[in-house]
Amino acid sequence: MRGAPALVGALLGVVLTGCSLPMPVGWSSGGPADLHRIALPQGWSALVLPGQVPGADVVAFRRHARAQPVRYQVLVVPGSGCTRWAPLVDRYFAGLLHADVVVLHKPQVDVMAGMTATCPPAFVATDSLPYWRDAAVAAVAAMPRDPLPALPQVVVGISEGAELLPEVVSSMPAVAAVVMVSASGLDPAAAGALQAERAGHADAWQALQAVQASDLPDDRLVQGRTLRYWRTFWGWPLAAPLLSAPWPLLRVWGEADETVPLTAYLQFNLLASTRKAPFCDIRLSRADHGLQTADKDGVQWLWSQLERWARQPAKNICDVVGTN
Repeated sequence: MRGAPALVGALLGVVLTGCSLPMPVGWSSGGPADLHRIALPQGWSALVLPGQVPGADVVAFRRHARAQPVRYQVLVVPGSGCTRWAPLVDRYFAGLLHADVVVLHKPQVDVMAGMTATCPPAFVATDSLPYWRDAAVAAVAAMPRDPLPALPQVVVGISEGAELLPEVVSSMPAVAAVVMVSASGLDPAAAGALQAERAGHADAWQALQAVQASDLPDDRLVQGRTLRYWRTFWGWPLAAPLLSAPWPLLRVWGEADETVPLTAYLQFNLLASTRKAPFCDIRLSRADHGLQTADKDGVQWLWSQLERWARQPAKNICDVVGTN
């Protein structure tokens, strides 16, 4: 933060990383450009879905199932930052063979921009968990519906995207299963405090907490984010809504996750012991925040488990998915 300990920056680069993917610049015009310039891999298409307010349009990438029969639908809510999926989407979701897949982007993201770790001013000015939640819920409501019989729906939240799951899922008519990827399930501020402690930056985290609780204006930038972002981050509930939700919840994470500490994952495990709906937890040996190891792609392994479940979707997903 401006004038705060420099080590906060190093800490936040870990705490707020979204699914270990590069982050792009956003729409220079403040909104999505025309879709004809979006070059996507074969089988993928792009559509612009209206957000809740003007300028909050959501670009979604859509792909029909690669193999017949079509068994289920997957909605993906991505992680933090202004991640763009165009160069990665085909490879990342390759294992979802029998699924129709929709991948959302945050508002103000240029899905075809070059790779960069810098988000543009228009994105930074608006980014916050409530803004992203409202845009995602509105986009899901506006998605075209297939005239075919309804298929089982799975919603996947990646890293920060998991923090939107309770409200996005509750806005949908029926969801068969919910998947958290590389997210503990704790409230964001609680998980952040544990990560700060692990990194030896507890004092810096407390300094950031003090700044967000100050009287400084919401649009003041602190470590690349507005105070509006930090204030909503600090008050965002996640654990309680996840614990009380009625749908099956699958969590998949890597034991070598550099972003979310082991203590956060284990703390949610204790809380989830009281959850009435099914909860299953899969810990991938040696995997990082992106579920990768030197010799294994945990993301594709996860998709293989969803494919297994989709052959018998009447079953609880927690009774079907395997262990690593």
